[in-house]
Amino acid sequence: MLHSFLTSVDDFIWGPPLLALLMGTGLYLTIRLGLLQVIRLPLALKLVFAPPKHDDKEGDVSSFAALCTALSATIGTGNIVGVATAVKLGGPGAIFWMWIAAFFGMATKYAEGLLAVRYRQKDANGQMSGGPMYYLEKGLGNKFLAGAFALFGIGVAFFGIGTFPQVNAISDAALLAFSIPKWATGLSLAVLVALITVGGIQSISRVSTKVVPFMAVLYIIACLGVMTMNASALPAVVSQILHAAFSTTAATGGFAGATIMLALQAGVARGVFSNESGLGSAPIAAAAAKTNSCVEQGLVCMTGTFFDTIIICTMTGITLVLTGAWQGDVAGTAMTNLAFTQGLGGQVGFYLINIGLLFFAFTTIIGWNYYGERCTEYLFGTKAIKLYRWIFVVLVGAGAFLHLDLIWIIADIVNGLMAIPNLIGLIGLRNVIAEETRLYFSAQRDYNTADEVSV
Repeated sequence: MLHSFLTSVDDFIWGPPLLALLMGTGLYLTIRLGLLQVIRLPLALKLVFAPPKHDDKEGDVSSFAALCTALSATIGTGNIVGVATAVKLGGPGAIFWMWIAAFFGMATKYAEGLLAVRYRQKDANGQMSGGPMYYLEKGLGNKFLAGAFALFGIGVAFFGIGTFPQVNAISDAALLAFSIPKWATGLSLAVLVALITVGGIQSISRVSTKVVPFMAVLYIIACLGVMTMNASALPAVVSQILHAAFSTTAATGGFAGATIMLALQAGVARGVFSNESGLGSAPIAAAAAKTNSCVEQGLVCMTGTFFDTIIICTMTGITLVLTGAWQGDVAGTAMTNLAFTQGLGGQVGFYLINIGLLFFAFTTIIGWNYYGERCTEYLFGTKAIKLYRWIFVVLVGAGAFLHLDLIWIIADIVNGLMAIPNLIGLIGLRNVIAEETRLYFSAQRDYNTADEVSV
């Protein structure tokens, strides 16, 4: 009964209206900003890997640390379990719709990061606070939407991306790979999360800057290993993904078949779950960055979607289709396990994917702890943060015992609710986004012209 009710709610929230709002916002911003996610991507990557000095700038952590904190929350089970779930539901065509959602999502993520820095402020403890709740209130002048976003943000941290899917994935991986009982995993995670998150953004960013690059590189190497060993089949796999995106996928093996709409819905929903473009979560971390330029931080934010979906999710999806694991009877973590075990052979793939999943999911938990904390601070003040952290830790400990299907449904519902006020804010502040972008790049052109004249 509960499962059927939640499924109906999920289908309604993630129906055509929200998909159109997500994709439409990204499409509009792409056009309004002049294909910024393509033209300015080299500059964005330069700001990530060769950032300007930030000693004299306001903020709590470096731009790179803010990006790693955001990536710690986005590069998680969505990249492994979420992609597997999307392909299981929508077939290989879901991967194509993930790409489309990510392409437009880069423009959305840029706008979110820009507004986060543009409207951020210091809290009672002297820390930077920002994100959709602030640009909805200060920019759009709508405290109701700001409060709704913060409330939904706490919901996602407690019951969505932040806890249950991640803890469930970690406990399954620990049980499969190392025979660690779920209660022990839940208890260990709760203790670790408590130790790290008590230090706030400084502690979380320190862990993120060390773990996120390591785990991403390790996972990419594993995926490249599977692709290299099956290189001759790669052209056929890409062709299959493109063909399946625009046609009904027939039932094969353990796969029940999928329509174009199902592939689109699964790809966009799981893509958003993974890269969080339009959700409004990443700008909460972006607001803490040491920077004097909202445009530069927007560009840095934009690369998060590029790394998360265009690179990592693509590699997972191709590995699933390349090995044929998507056609089997297994789903979720077990499907990705099967793909890497078949692709790399023996126990190497099995342990690589499970260790990768442990890292991916854990960093997502600590990243989302910070997001929920900032939403709590907005609604209830800094005194409520300690209570929020204790509730979060308890939920982390309990998350190991919930059923996977129910977890993903709850996560989808609260994700969708969080996206709605944020997207309204982006549309309402579209002129601010465009004007800040125009002023920044006009100043850059003037500076470069003056530099050329002086030479």
